[in-house]
Amino acid sequence: MNSRKKLAALVLSLSCGVAVAAAAERIFTTPNPAAELKRLFPNAAAFSALTGDPLHFTAYAADPKTNPSAPPLGVAFWTTDLVPQEHGYHGPIHILVGMDMTGVLTGVVVTYNSEPYGYFSVEPPKFAMQFKGKKIGDPFRVGGDVDVVSRASISIASATRAIRDSARIAARQLLPEAAK
Repeated sequence: MNSRKKLAALVLSLSCGVAVAAAAERIFTTPNPAAELKRLFPNAAAFSALTGDPLHFTAYAADPKTNPSAPPLGVAFWTTDLVPQEHGYHGPIHILVGMDMTGVLTGVVVTYNSEPYGYFSVEPPKFAMQFKGKKIGDPFRVGGDVDVVSRASISIASATRAIRDSARIAARQLLPEAAK
């Protein structure tokens, strides 16, 4: 479709009240991630809804409904929301990433993958544990500060890039200036 036809289709869809949004294309693999969020922020008393730009949850030490001045502990986001073009061998790997307000990862949880070798590459707890405590400025280099997994190099490299790139995007847009 040429650019004029695309523009005409967009104008028509907007004038008819049809919302054109990235959220409509979002794949919900974990509709209620409360347990995963608690794993990323065990000391959190409350979490915001998934909202904002980029889409994220905010973790709080105290419930902001009862304590409106409660400072955030950090943010959590799905890599697929921030870097949807990043795919493993078989497709996107859905990873929920937690990051504190200083740009340090509190952990990652692989919530869905369809990788043929996922059971020994991105699914084991050992894969996720190596990201806990990483700073957004760390290299995230497979074979360097991220373990290599033989026969799963595409999946590991993709998941690592997704975690690194989405964390850096989230940090630039969501963290205080001093943390960037």
